[in-house]
Amino acid sequence: MMLSVKWSRAVVIAATLLILVVVNGSIWQKERHLAEGEVVYLELAPVDPRSLMQGDYMALNFALSNDIQRALQSRHGSDTPKAHDGYAIVRLDEQRIGHFQRLADGEGTLGNDERQLQYRLRNGQVRFATDAFFFQEGDAEHYELARYGRFRINDDGEPLLVSLHDEALVHLSP
Repeated sequence: MMLSVKWSRAVVIAATLLILVVVNGSIWQKERHLAEGEVVYLELAPVDPRSLMQGDYMALNFALSNDIQRALQSRHGSDTPKAHDGYAIVRLDEQRIGHFQRLADGEGTLGNDERQLQYRLRNGQVRFATDAFFFQEGDAEHYELARYGRFRINDDGEPLLVSLHDEALVHLSP
């Protein structure tokens, strides 16, 4: 009986340590991604004005999402998948704003000014890292001028939203 209790405690402690290692490893990867990822700006596309500001978050849509959606429909027609992960190729201008070029097909090389961005298609909607930007309650007016999202992308093309910016790429914050 005593051995069983000790064995149970050892299993609980080992499981707890394993969970802590996995969680901390994930946090370290995201922190590294935010610190070392390449900066890319993506233009915001209009969303339903009624859902633009809802309490403590802003619904987001990106012009690039709409471009990808049109390219997928052109490629697949009515057979466009409802769920799909893929990559879009964007060209960076002198301000590091990403402009849609094409869907990645797994072949060819990227130009010096081109980057690969990962996207997810879920329920027919193209998404990047997020479809919302959260902020403290009462700070909505600071983000009404948002026109660009600033992302950090890693070597795998995975984007992480960092901040929102106005038309002149000035960082918006309270």
